[in-house]
Amino acid sequence: MSEIDKLEAGEWFNFGAPEIASRKLGAATLAQEFNAIPENQPERQEAKAREILGAAGKNLIIHSQFNFDNGKNIYVGDNFLANYNLTVLDVGEVHIGNNVWIGPNTDIYTVNHPLTAVGRREHLAKVEPVTIGNDVWIGGKVTITPGVTIGNNVVVAAGSVVTKNVPNNSLVAGVPAKVIRTLTE
Repeated sequence: MSEIDKLEAGEWFNFGAPEIASRKLGAATLAQEFNAIPENQPERQEAKAREILGAAGKNLIIHSQFNFDNGKNIYVGDNFLANYNLTVLDVGEVHIGNNVWIGPNTDIYTVNHPLTAVGRREHLAKVEPVTIGNDVWIGGKVTITPGVTIGNNVVVAAGSVVTKNVPNNSLVAGVPAKVIRTLTE
């Protein structure tokens, strides 16, 4: 199996392999192009974001300093807003629903590395997708780790680290994030 085949199969792969590294270099170029667009040119930002993403619905807003590993593995629904300094390590897929707001300085990770020193010396990595439902507000400085699913109508408090799945209609907060209460209309 090639390293890309291993990656796509959810197996351990060598992230330094040329075919993996070339994806990241191409994405780095697109990120630099996006981040060079002035904030007072939102139409240009939206057009470049649509070139970067795997798919995007209507009303797409992403502010500058948007960084990612691939770009094409990010799928967002309608009415998406990402504030400043969003980093999405989308080696694996990230699916984001409709009506999602993401606060500044938020990180979403799909890639992890071994706990063993030997595995890290071999440049091994493994991906697990991240899914974020509809009507979600993610506060500033939130970290979402690989394999997490966040349900619908969820608020993630600023500064939280989300390491486990979040049920629908929840307010979560903390490190690690825990359900604080159920949300009702």
